[in-house]
Amino acid sequence: MKTVFSILALFLLILLMVVVLPAKSVQAASNKYKKTVERYTIPNVVLINQDGKKVQLASLLTADQPVIVDFIYGTCTTICPVLSAGFVNLQGKLGTGSHKVRLISITIDPENDSPKVLKEYLKRYRAKPGWDFLTGSRTDIDAVMKGFNAYIPDKMSHYPLNLIRSPKDGSWVRLFGILSSSELMSEFQQVTGK
Repeated sequence: MKTVFSILALFLLILLMVVVLPAKSVQAASNKYKKTVERYTIPNVVLINQDGKKVQLASLLTADQPVIVDFIYGTCTTICPVLSAGFVNLQGKLGTGSHKVRLISITIDPENDSPKVLKEYLKRYRAKPGWDFLTGSRTDIDAVMKGFNAYIPDKMSHYPLNLIRSPKDGSWVRLFGILSSSELMSEFQQVTGK
């Protein structure tokens, strides 16, 4: 019996070394992201939000308030939940001031992401007002992704990307990679001065 416990303890130690420790190294490496400042021409398209309402994307993204955009889809189980958790945490940290920033998630899977799916997704993440999830035609979604230099041929090849628009000069801070919630908050504060 003692031998069985020794073998089990050795197995657990090896498992810890093989699975958990490299995972921490990967997690630390994944917290690195690339930051650039860009100028984008937003396509003049009409998209549909989670409530089924048509919205003019250009006017939504060029409002007098800060805007953060990401590209996700409703059935994603990899990058999208991480990006969405960042939005949730940002809204939580901003508290009663969360309405001062507009969060926009744009689907990369419009064939499957109906307004109902978008609404359920936001409900699942307990999104506060100010976070909209948009869909539209494949043509319009592709135009938006190309406009933000974020085009991908299919949803399975998407990558982590946050774009923060400065209301001061209209420039966009492009954050490529996985950010911690404190990094996203710090980048937001740098762009907005808040």
